[in-house]
Amino acid sequence: MTIHWQILLPRLLVWLALELLLGFLKLDELADYSEFLDEHNPIVLTA
Repeated sequence: MTIHWQILLPRLLVWLALELLLGFLKLDELADYSEFLDEHNPIVLTA
């Protein structure tokens, strides 16, 4: 299996930059919440 560094490295850098920007703007929690809402198998607790 070969790693395509020309594709992987830019994607990682963009992801890291967006994570830092959203964390600095305190919007990272909003992104995490939207991922939580999109989850297809939520955990349901019943009493």
